[in-house]
Amino acid sequence: MAGLGLAARLLRRLPAETAHDMAIRALPFAPRMKLAVPPGLATRLAGLELAHPLGLAAGFDKNAAALSGLARLGFSCIEAGTVTPRPQAGNPKPRLFRLPEDRAIINRMGFNNAGLDAFAARLAARPRDVVIGANIGINKDETDPPAAYARGAERLLPIADYLTVNVSSPNTPGLRDLQERKALTSVLEAVTAARSRHEQAGGQSRPIFLKVAPDLDDAAALTIVDAAIEAMIDGIIVSNTTIARPPGLTSAARGEAGGLSGRPLMAPSTRLLALMARHAEGQLAFIGVGGIGSGADAYAKLRAGATTLQLYTAFVYDGPAVIQRILNELAECLARDGFANATAAVGTAN
Repeated sequence: MAGLGLAARLLRRLPAETAHDMAIRALPFAPRMKLAVPPGLATRLAGLELAHPLGLAAGFDKNAAALSGLARLGFSCIEAGTVTPRPQAGNPKPRLFRLPEDRAIINRMGFNNAGLDAFAARLAARPRDVVIGANIGINKDETDPPAAYARGAERLLPIADYLTVNVSSPNTPGLRDLQERKALTSVLEAVTAARSRHEQAGGQSRPIFLKVAPDLDDAAALTIVDAAIEAMIDGIIVSNTTIARPPGLTSAARGEAGGLSGRPLMAPSTRLLALMARHAEGQLAFIGVGGIGSGADAYAKLRAGATTLQLYTAFVYDGPAVIQRILNELAECLARDGFANATAAVGTAN
């Protein structure tokens, strides 16, 4: 673990995207971590059994190129992508910026990825000892979003453990418009129809999640919950990155355009999570993501209604040791407040 921590510190001295690319290339050679999961942290996500609540968010391994290495680090689930039907270069560089004083990152990557064919080939060779989800999006010039999402679903449902529909990245023009009720219903109907065809052909049923933006107003957020329930998907991931710039940011890159992740996202994403989970009244599962950097943060997400959690920015800054640390701190929070296990704490702040 010490060696991996040193590697993470060395990578932080390089330009952000260069460091990220080097990490992806090195991860297949990562040693297996000896994770000690405290008792009571096992959980279920829409029928999927997880050893603990901490997973890796989409965006880190866009091309499913480092799944074997990531699986050895101790994440209970890994979400690969976002993948688009056709390969896409993304936005001009530089497009990834560290905000170290704020424990944050800004990205305007623009769904850069090698496309569905390459992604599916790698995912088919995935490790089997960890839950792996596939996050699907659309190319920036797509004219028929429902059909594009359906293509991704049809290709990946046979080989992923769950599917996430990403309509919330701020870096693809017009994508967040798909969160509006009529457009969202069309997308979700196309994806669930693809799932039905997969099941009718003898395939195993897979959970479907929707990833939403943290910048929704309350009315829009509640409408999305209603649409998700109506479409009979399994859950919602709250949330993607924010286009807001909370007061108090001090890092030099704070004015860069793109989506902000990390510590400044913790409060707004957790508030939105609680709002949506409360409105869902148990009819959807929720994954909490955004600003988790400690066991206390993870505990707050669970109490707001998340059954599982995802890391990104804290993993970038702290390396794989962050997984064990957060699990230990989370167990301490649960014991302090008298919860027998993580599941017992879910939604108790609502």
